[in-house]
Order: sequence, then structure tokens, then C-alpha cells
Amino acid sequence: MKNLSILGSTGSIGVSTLELVAAHPDRFRIEALTAGANLELFARQIELFRPRVVSVLNEELACKLSRMLSGVGPKPEIMHGVLGLIAAATATDTRMVVAAIVGAAGLVPTAAAIRSGKDVALANKETLVCAGSLIMDLVRDHGVALYPVDSEHSAVFQSIEGHRSEDIRKIILTASGGPFLDTPSALLENVTIADALNHPKWSMGKKISIDSATMMNKGLEVIEARWLFDVPAAKIDVNIHPQSIIHSMVEYIDGCVIAQLGTPDMKAPIAYALSYPERVATGVTPLDLTLLSGLTFFKPDLQKFRCLQLAYDALECGPSMPAVMNAANEVAVAAFLAGEIGFTAIPRVIEGTMAAHGAVSLVTIEDVLQADRWGRRKAAELMGKLKGEP
Repeated sequence: MKNLSILGSTGSIGVSTLELVAAHPDRFRIEALTAGANLELFARQIELFRPRVVSVLNEELACKLSRMLSGVGPKPEIMHGVLGLIAAATATDTRMVVAAIVGAAGLVPTAAAIRSGKDVALANKETLVCAGSLIMDLVRDHGVALYPVDSEHSAVFQSIEGHRSEDIRKIILTASGGPFLDTPSALLENVTIADALNHPKWSMGKKISIDSATMMNKGLEVIEARWLFDVPAAKIDVNIHPQSIIHSMVEYIDGCVIAQLGTPDMKAPIAYALSYPERVATGVTPLDLTLLSGLTFFKPDLQKFRCLQLAYDALECGPSMPAVMNAANEVAVAAFLAGEIGFTAIPRVIEGTMAAHGAVSLVTIEDVLQADRWGRRKAAELMGKLKGEP
């Protein structure tokens, strides 16, 4: 029996993880859950899975949750804020932490989980984007395993199994292209929030959906892959693959390419991370290649999808720039979702923030948090000048 703590249980990854847990009660048990403000769903999850520790965004929500759980027994310990996240991530009986919080907020509890000796199933790509070198050092120092949950990184992980890292010529991350793949650049200024959230293949949260629309999500994945698989950016390519059947590939020095294929469904990579090196039934529809009309691939337009190029630039600049880039992106995406700026203002905010930043070394997690705070302040300052612009 593997005891799990899920950070972000009411998001799409958290919900899918709990569905897998419910399908395999003989293999997994929930020790701790955390959520933001979706208390109705969270209360139902608590009643069903009976965790010992739970945490929400703030004290007010914690009090409200306590009242909602008045008839539940035994009642879990209810915490809130960063301390609550850390408590869930380091719960004594937890063996693996599923890090599924969106954004830089996942960094501190994920680092705490690693320091306490927990294996991590990582769906929070920003942890490695902001603090890749520090996190990988922690993983090595504490002898824990870090399993990728993103479908692309899971595909790479599966494609390198049994092969020597020195034989890798290139990692090829695939991207659906998002909702604006065929939209002319000139029309992007007019897209609405609903347009940007309408992903053609994946059902995801709002922030990740917008990142997919700008292709920043793929940029974050490039940075994550650099640290997960210890390869330079020059060896990480992105191919647009609208069908989303091949989730990523690895090219070797002998010219062979190994790819991982599957029906687009996050339960498959989540299950592989939870059960590695074994596989478990997921309920995902098996892939029938005879029903496919064809698989296509092409290079992304880095002028149209400026955010992807900015991610490569941040990785090249060094230590603190990816954290600053990510902070600016989070601020800009939140502003777009609030209707404060237009869609094409997102990369302008990010690029302006990066241009104003002089990259510095990151020695501690606090250094990363300082870079994050600086990026948010600068992005907010720049965004004030862009409000109302497309």
C-alpha cells in the first residue's frame, strides 16, 4: 500500500489522481490533501478518501471547511496557507507526494517533501522552471525519486528507459499547437478569454489552458526537461503535432527515434508515476492506429508564439531568469483572465520584465522566491502601462 499526499486535489490532475486511487484501493491510500478555494468538491473528496491532514488557501476557508465537515468522522486536521501545504507534503506516513499545484506556489511544499524523504510525482512544472538546479540537487542529496507527470515528460521518461543518457542526440517534445494553431497572427489581438480557454485536445485548468494557447506551457516544459533529463537546451526540440497521439520522442545517436503513443488522457502518465516501475489499469481507451487518418509534425512559428522563444532565452540567460519569466507570465495570464489586458499583451509583459532583469545566481530556495517576487513587481508595473491594450 502506497500512502499519497496530493497537493492540489481539486485541479484536473488531482481529480484524475483520486479517480485512479478509487479504482485501486488495494494499492493506494490518501494521507493528505490540499486545495485552494473549491470547498464543495474538496469536502466531497475528504468524505470519500478520509485523509488525516487537509489544507486550504487561508484561515477563513479553513473555518468554513471545518463547519462543512462537522458530521464527518474522524475529522482530519485542517490547516491553511504555506504551513498547511508543507504539513501535507511532509506528513509522516506519506510515501509519495503528487505535486499538482499550479504555478510557483508549488515550489516550497515540493522542496519540503523532498527534504523529508518523500518521492515526488511532479505535475507542477514551475518547480523545476524556477529552481531546477536546486531541486535536482535536493533529489540527489536526499535519495528520493522524482517522477514526471506531464504527458510529454512521462513520454520521454518511458522512451529513455533502458538506454544510456550519453546516447541521446535529441529530446523532441510534441505540442498540439493549442486553439490558435491556424489563427493568423494579426487576428490574435482580437481573441477572447473563451477562445483562449477552448483547447482542442486537453481538458485543463484555466491558467494552463492559457499557457497552452500562448505556447508558454511548452516553453516551461523545455526548461523542465532540461533539468529532469540533464540535457542542454540545444538538445531539446519542440514539434507541433496537432493529433496529440505521440506525446514525445527521443532521438538517439544511431538515428533511431523512440516515441511513446497513447490516447490523450492524463490518467496514463499519472498512473505510471504512481506505480512505477509497474503499470496499472487506468480505464484509458486503448489507441487504435487503424482509425487514425494520419500523424503530422512541423516546427512552431516562434514569431507567432513568442512565449516559446522567451523560454529558450530565459534558459540561456541563466539562474534567476526562468523564475522571473515564470513570475511575469503568471501575473500576465491572471490579468488576461481578469479581462485587464489583451491576449497579445501577455508576451509583451514577459519580454519587458525579462529585459529589465539582470540574471543572478540562485543558492537557496529563498533566492528563488526573491527572484519570483521581483518578477511579479516588475510585471505588474509594466502591465499598468498596457491595460486596455490588445
